[in-house]
Amino acid sequence: MKKTKESIKKNLMLVDVVYEVVDARIPISSQNPDIDDIIGEKPRIKILNKSDLADSRLNEEWQEYFNKKGIPSVLVDAVHNRGLREIYELTYELTEEKRKRLLTKGIKNRPIRVMIIGIPNVGKSTLINSLSKRKGAKVGNKPGVTKGNQWVKIKGDMELLDTPGILWPKFEDKNVGLNLALTGAIKDEILDIDTLAVKLVEKLNSISKDYLENRYGIEVEGKTPHDIVIEIGKKRGAIVSGGEVDFTRVSNIIIDEFRRGIIGRITLERPY
Repeated sequence: MKKTKESIKKNLMLVDVVYEVVDARIPISSQNPDIDDIIGEKPRIKILNKSDLADSRLNEEWQEYFNKKGIPSVLVDAVHNRGLREIYELTYELTEEKRKRLLTKGIKNRPIRVMIIGIPNVGKSTLINSLSKRKGAKVGNKPGVTKGNQWVKIKGDMELLDTPGILWPKFEDKNVGLNLALTGAIKDEILDIDTLAVKLVEKLNSISKDYLENRYGIEVEGKTPHDIVIEIGKKRGAIVSGGEVDFTRVSNIIIDEFRRGIIGRITLERPY
């Protein structure tokens, strides 16, 4: 992480704009708290990726939230190439003055250089592939796919520098760590999936009971999150010998269906 941060600071002088990619379902938890210090005054675009998995009403509220802070933002669904035009337009807008200055110095046809940063598993590689119209960056559903810096041509007059996703050493807020775990930014291999599913059910119930009731055809009123997971397990036939519910199996089902948006378009954080 230290090396990556040093590399980003070093390469900032080479670029005109920074694309900061966050998960639209957790816009605060998925942004590195050191990012403002790292970027400084460099022009930045906040890319709210995976917006197709997030609540559409809250997408607009989050976009307004960042815009009011003076950070231009774009709602993006990189998998289906949505929001790319807005990214290009904002990039040209933010670099207009610099491009004009270069022209007055006789420098023509210099590409606009962009750096893309973000924590693991927010969809950076998928976004790069969408921008470049080719399968140039490795893509995976596990954090940590990108291992080193690489330049990618994304448009006739634009070049993009990819960087490895970086997390920070310690989560001061337990809820931040939980949100990152739920969305897959932390490797599942180091997590207690059973507990994570219970926490997810608890969160979903606090947002709206309709999500679980509509998806799994169960009643959640008056039941603990643990009991709800058991109920879902029975509905899904996640049963082992003796008629007991396979808690780990049903936990994986619930978490997977949340991450893929099957339970619904859900945003875990609210602005303000």
